[in-house]
Amino acid sequence: MASVKSPLNEAAMKAAGDALQGALIDLIDLALVAKQAHWNLTGRNFKVVHEHLDEVVALARGGQDDVAERAVAIGASPDGRVRTVADRTTIPQLEAGRLADDKVVAAITDILAQIIARFRERIAATDEPDPVTQDLLIGITAELEKQHWMFQAQT
Repeated sequence: MASVKSPLNEAAMKAAGDALQGALIDLIDLALVAKQAHWNLTGRNFKVVHEHLDEVVALARGGQDDVAERAVAIGASPDGRVRTVADRTTIPQLEAGRLADDKVVAAITDILAQIIARFRERIAATDEPDPVTQDLLIGITAELEKQHWMFQAQT
């Protein structure tokens, strides 16, 4: 079995790996929550919100892959298994069934704000140990903040 040797020292790899794992959990669950809302959305603003949710899903899915591949590149092992995500997510879950568009917009706005706060903590935590990981997290955070602004403008 081949192994990937980290270009980072052990402490830096642990700090970056932990930040990336947390980001992976957030991004996987964000994609799931946004898709759940997308499927069950109702209301006057259905089309606009429905399509906007797909933008969030695409951002989250692309970010997941970038984060997981960065983890592997530094010698960490990303864990995106369903059980891991379910056990570790801190994202509030939506109600089952049909969801009113105004409630979805408010929920996604709140969820994005929570994720952004955690990403900013991860950015700070990776400043010294791994600026490359930090740069990746900064880029994803910029996109999350853009989506947050766009959802917030609808409230």
